Amino acid sequence: MATLTEISIISRRTIRYGIYAVIIIVIARYAFGFGKNIYKKLFPPKPAPPTVLFGKLPALPFPGRPESKFNYTLELAEGSLPIFPELIEVYASIPEPKTNLGVQDKARAKAQNLGFNPNGKLLFDTLPNVYVFSKNGAPANLTMNIVTDLFSISYNLNEDASIFKGMPPDANAAIGQAKNFLSSGGFLTEDLKNGIATHTYLKMESGEFKPAISLSEANVTKVNLFRKPYGKESNIPPVTPEMPESNVWFIIAGGHGRQIIACEYHYFALDAGKFATYPIKTAEAALEELKTGKAFIANSGDNPDGNIIIRKVYLAYYDAGQYAEYYQPVIVFEGDNNFFAYTPAVTSEYYPK
Repeated sequence: MATLTEISIISRRTIRYGIYAVIIIVIARYAFGFGKNIYKKLFPPKPAPPTVLFGKLPALPFPGRPESKFNYTLELAEGSLPIFPELIEVYASIPEPKTNLGVQDKARAKAQNLGFNPNGKLLFDTLPNVYVFSKNGAPANLTMNIVTDLFSISYNLNEDASIFKGMPPDANAAIGQAKNFLSSGGFLTEDLKNGIATHTYLKMESGEFKPAISLSEANVTKVNLFRKPYGKESNIPPVTPEMPESNVWFIIAGGHGRQIIACEYHYFALDAGKFATYPIKTAEAALEELKTGKAFIANSGDNPDGNIIIRKVYLAYYDAGQYAEYYQPVIVFEGDNNFFAYTPAVTSEYYPK
């Protein structure tokens, strides 16, 4: 039978060896993890091949623009062109809506919810789906395609110059008002609600809106609502044919309770769960396309001398503002004075020749 002294010695040894075992296990796990990370860096796993489920993609619907020649200089903060991932997602659009028997009643209800008279009239006999809804007590009109839900708002400033009386809303108030307006008519989708919003303060000079230095000298506030970023990491922003203007924008004045005096809503829904992956061209290849005149110039900006300084090169999704079968990525060249140019991001073999 063991004595108390022997039991004490055995207990201490057991505790000591247990501590040693725990330390060894911890060190082994750390060493294994460290070694695994080094191995991954030295021998990175091959990326999954592109799914290219949609086959060849239709050409991006860039609008026609007069050709212009520019001289480009790269002055990037990173010092060199970015290295893009090997693959990127291409998303399917929800099929374009078609007319049905109840579409007129739905359009009237939407117009009324937006504050307009529901008794709309055809804009032209040749455009059977486009109606105009007037606003009681204000020289404003809502023009809506009752099938696609695309709409615009215009205000006759010649009939009511008092619309500029009072301070226009600041950025946060204007963005909130624009989103609330869309929500009231059932137009505020999740990717607009959670998207990127920008603003500009404008003043009226010689019958035109021009940028204002501050809210205090502005007559109106302009708000741009963009879709939320998409992609595998939900970090790839949208761009439009009219950057830095969105396809969904509002101009809000200070008079009459901060009225919306102009608006465009050109939005087509995506099927975010239906996508395919495609290979991406390099930034160097995209730059060569830009230099050889193969890029789409979305905005030449205020660069009358034709000398463009490129400050940013990045991936984006092209939001065409018209129906497109797929939501496709582009490589963006952004320069001084609001210069924007795009090339398709997917490699050329997946486009028609």
